[in-house]
Amino acid sequence: MSGSAARASIYEKMEISKDGKNANLIGKTVSFDYYESLYSPEVTATLLFVDAGASIETSKEQDSQGRLGSIKSALPITGYEDVQVKIKSKSGTLNFPFKVNAAPTLTEDSNRQSVFLSLKSSSAYENLDIKDPCKKYKGRISDTVKKILKDLNVRKSTIDPTQNNYDFYSHGVGGLDLINDLCRRSIPQNGDPAYFFYETQRGINFRGIDNLISQSPVETYTYSGGSKANLDNDNNDYRILLPPNIIKDQDVEEALKYYSSRNVFFNPQNLEVEEPKIYSLKNSKVKKLLGRKPAFEDKIKSYSTSNFVVLDVGSTDTDPNVITPNNDPREWQAKSPMRYNLLHSQIMEIQVPCNLQLNAGDVIKCEFQRQGETAMGGVDQQQSGKYLILHLCHHFDTERSYTSMTICRDAYGLYTNKS
Repeated sequence: MSGSAARASIYEKMEISKDGKNANLIGKTVSFDYYESLYSPEVTATLLFVDAGASIETSKEQDSQGRLGSIKSALPITGYEDVQVKIKSKSGTLNFPFKVNAAPTLTEDSNRQSVFLSLKSSSAYENLDIKDPCKKYKGRISDTVKKILKDLNVRKSTIDPTQNNYDFYSHGVGGLDLINDLCRRSIPQNGDPAYFFYETQRGINFRGIDNLISQSPVETYTYSGGSKANLDNDNNDYRILLPPNIIKDQDVEEALKYYSSRNVFFNPQNLEVEEPKIYSLKNSKVKKLLGRKPAFEDKIKSYSTSNFVVLDVGSTDTDPNVITPNNDPREWQAKSPMRYNLLHSQIMEIQVPCNLQLNAGDVIKCEFQRQGETAMGGVDQQQSGKYLILHLCHHFDTERSYTSMTICRDAYGLYTNKS
């Protein structure tokens, strides 16, 4: 496709089906929004369509004469219908199957009906089908994740291997929820504890933070003042279209709560309380960053919060001689919150012309123009640099297509300590 990536995309397939009946939504769709997030193990979407009626034959059960009716009433749309979406943009093709989660009618008159479809990927419903309410999982966490995803019929996945084991029972909790709980308990083979569990166009992902931020940027976007997308050419395809919306630019008080903590561990087997352990960012092994050395690292003098933890010794093992804690929390209990909060030090929202090659969990590079150097084109080396895509939305309507992102990073600077 020629022209700007922000121009209207082509709906190659927009179809809703139920019990062998299909209804074509091409020509009726007003807007479509596709969402991914590092916080969500399911892809979601919203679709707004306008129906003038007489679109599909009403079932015999609803109308003995089989007359034509609106899609909402004649299909009918009640939830859990299949929706197949295939949209072609300049940057690629979005091809994804959904299930209808809700379908409220927004407006209705004698010859026109506006219907809003809330869509989710099928993994959301597989999570609700609990076949074994008290299943025991044992061994390396990443292997457990593979087993759970296999039980959920997930075929496409990317799983970063973990170095630690964890034994537990499901206790009637869905598979996706189990994996979400494992994220904070997981330690990659190289790096710091803390994982994200999320879904994108590429499939389900269980990825360590250090592995995500170690990726090379997939695209570079520049900002030199708000620019209006020109739909006739590609001049703005890799420019940030609107002024970035700064959500967070450090919160010193909140950061220091997690950057250093005092941790007390109680062993229920021998009733001993260990000497408090101090975990701090300054003395941690955090080496991989999206920018330079973290702010406030040298300001940490003591600790700002205390954690009291009961070690899990023998809860899943009948052997009374077991003395090793189950997935020893001394290795992740304090370190995971530190890593999650460090990653969220800076958060901003940006909007760019539609790019279907971008996914949540990708790293992009942003170059912001230095204030006062419009003519010279200098780059702000403090605010510019690599960012991780936290949330993402691909928006399509009858006039334009664009991608909105919430991006974050753990440190300032265009360059890391090693580059």
